[in-house]
Amino acid sequence: MTEYFNWIKAAHIISMVCWFAAIFYLPRLFVYHAMSEDNISQQRFSIMERKLYRGIMTPAMIATWLFGLWMVILGWEVYKTQMWLHIKLTLVVILTAYHFACGYYRQQLMSNPQYKSHVFWRWFNEIPVFILIAVVILVVVKPF
Repeated sequence: MTEYFNWIKAAHIISMVCWFAAIFYLPRLFVYHAMSEDNISQQRFSIMERKLYRGIMTPAMIATWLFGLWMVILGWEVYKTQMWLHIKLTLVVILTAYHFACGYYRQQLMSNPQYKSHVFWRWFNEIPVFILIAVVILVVVKPF
């Protein structure tokens, strides 16, 4: 590994925190959007969702992937046999699918704010929490 590995790891963690912050907040905006009844509020939520998704969430996801893959490439000889990393990467792929589902749902909410109920969005918002818990345990404890 290189002398810059810890800098890459720091950048990976920073981008991951930004990604998760956005991925926790966007479905919360969906809750409020689904509960809004006036056109002005619905437009406001659409703008907020677009800016969060395009301006923070997607760039943070891309940075997380780039720095993470950079670390994996640098340490491949060590990482290739570590099952915790393979499970973590699977969870990151699932989180990425969740990310794109958020983008799809954002589009649906723009045209139909009652597309799903606020109760659905509250439950939908919990999915990344479980992924975060699992990823942190895998990375810190390395149980496999």
